[in-house]
Amino acid sequence: MGFEAVLFDLGGVFTPSPFEAAEKAGADMGAAPGLLMEIVFGPYHEDTDHPWHRLERGEIELETARGQISELGRTHGLEVDLFALLASLANDNGGRQVVIDCVREVRAAGLHTALVTNNIREFGDAWKSLLPVDELFDAVADSCLLGVRKPDPAMFEYALAELGGVDPTRAVFLDDFAGNIDAARRMGMHAILVETDPEPALAELRAVLAAELAAGNR
Repeated sequence: MGFEAVLFDLGGVFTPSPFEAAEKAGADMGAAPGLLMEIVFGPYHEDTDHPWHRLERGEIELETARGQISELGRTHGLEVDLFALLASLANDNGGRQVVIDCVREVRAAGLHTALVTNNIREFGDAWKSLLPVDELFDAVADSCLLGVRKPDPAMFEYALAELGGVDPTRAVFLDDFAGNIDAARRMGMHAILVETDPEPALAELRAVLAAELAAGNR
């Protein structure tokens, strides 16, 4: 059986990885490796009651999360200002053109596409300005609107249902976080980890979809 759909993460796929940027910010603060990531984002391979996870599920507002994360930072002897950190992670240069071009290539071959993103309400206008969302995607699964977040399978199930009920085994998923890749693979999807340079992941995607892309170019 061939593939019918490709699902894409947003941050770390269409933009530089926020995790890499946070790790650099932690090093600049003199924090131990991984500590700032833990304080700000919690155990990201799980779905917990960490303030960032609650923020991504739309359960609390950004200002509330800021205060709670500041308190977590103080328990480790760090003054963490979430607003300042997010400002340093912001990318206002638009989405990576090579990834956008790849999505257009996939769509031209007749495959469905979806964006599956852990995000927060306050970022809605900003991230949507990075990409021609309506042109690129048939469906968008946004955690803060759905009340669930990756790696919860419900995120993927929603996106596949919105694409017409695509079977997970006939879908490909790209993400920059290994925990989300593992969750997609457990569902039966072909999942591809996107690293700092997205080109190897895009090359793998094209190889996986070789038959579909060839048919679309006939």
